[in-house]
Amino acid sequence: MEIKVIAFDADDTLWVNEPYFLNTEKKFCSLLEDFLPQHSISSELFKIEVENLSLYGYGIKGYILSMIEAALKISDKQIGLAAVDLILEYGKEMLNQPIELLDNVDDVLATLKPHYRLVVATKGDLLDQERKLKKSGLAHYFHHIEIMSDKREDDYTKLIKHLDIDASEFLMIGNSLKSDVMPVINIGGHAIHVPFHTTWAHEHVETSLIHQNFKQANSLSEVLPHIPL
Repeated sequence: MEIKVIAFDADDTLWVNEPYFLNTEKKFCSLLEDFLPQHSISSELFKIEVENLSLYGYGIKGYILSMIEAALKISDKQIGLAAVDLILEYGKEMLNQPIELLDNVDDVLATLKPHYRLVVATKGDLLDQERKLKKSGLAHYFHHIEIMSDKREDDYTKLIKHLDIDASEFLMIGNSLKSDVMPVINIGGHAIHVPFHTTWAHEHVETSLIHQNFKQANSLSEVLPHIPL
């Protein structure tokens, strides 16, 4: 590999994220369990989340709006203002969560920084992702921060052009095959998949990927043997 830039996903690659959504979803389902079984509430919320992605994008703020919309639909607009207020509090709790770094993040970034330009390439709400990066204490490792509305091939092509490199000189590391791996491989880049123990259903793909530019690691520290130093 003639890699010049290594990009990292943020949520569930550098720090914990999805478990906070799952915990909030449990509270949301409990709030509405008089109207539907909890598994049906989860399904309806997920459907509305996905429908709203083109309007709100990814992140907690869009999730809050989707929870309110789902609650109104599930209850046939019978929930009171107190329930809406509670949903807003769920969202604020998520926005104020401490940042829990995954194992060995500092060590891996410190090892790679002298040899490569490091980049954050993550989806989500701009203010929220900037907040998390600042609170993480990791910002000093990174040459560039790219908060993306989506992670499709075109989005990575724009990022690579901005970095003034060829796709073959770009390595993406992340927990999602759908967002962090497959689009990068498709445009000629390199990718290492580091799975997280929980993944949002929208990011699931049923595939076995075999490609010369693709590697799998069980943890972030295991990416180092795949990268020349």
